[in-house]
Amino acid sequence: MQETRQRILEIIKMRGQATVNELTRELGLTAVTIRHHLDVLYRDGLIGPPQILRKARPGRPQHVYRLAGEAENLFPKKYDRLTDALLEELEERLSPEELDAVINGVAERMARQVSAEGDIGVRLGALLEYLNGLGYLATAEKEDGSYRITVANCPYERVARRHGLPCKVDTRLIALVTGVEPERVEQIATGSERCIYRLTVPEN
Repeated sequence: MQETRQRILEIIKMRGQATVNELTRELGLTAVTIRHHLDVLYRDGLIGPPQILRKARPGRPQHVYRLAGEAENLFPKKYDRLTDALLEELEERLSPEELDAVINGVAERMARQVSAEGDIGVRLGALLEYLNGLGYLATAEKEDGSYRITVANCPYERVARRHGLPCKVDTRLIALVTGVEPERVEQIATGSERCIYRLTVPEN
């Protein structure tokens, strides 16, 4: 991200909106230069279209700029710290049986978001689409009497290395969607480069 454009986004983020005049005073640049950067940010989907700023006094209307949804991905998000604290609290307060109930409940909620009806191939395809929508970089290949699921990226790796709950949720989710209990062969959280699951399909 070009430095001036990053600074423009930060200013708009802090203020909620900004005009060309405000950005000009803040950054010490000409209005022409500011508008050029705003045009680029708009084309990139990082700010929305200019909106007229309604003024009580007559005169030439000014336009305000606000962030678009894509811009939120450019600002730091520390979900892992909150998640880590929540999991620590759960592990301290709940019994193993209660934790298992929480894991099952989370996996069931996630499984309900997957449209998976049909044979194992169809259900596996729906599972991969769901996982990849979350950033898992998951693939599957058929082996003799089984399927091999490979996950190249763990979206919550930092948390998973400290707690076993996220990995248990994944295992339960796979079982719920595919109807087959997976065997975990490799695990990113324990030092492997990827997570690998084997699904042995019962013979009819």
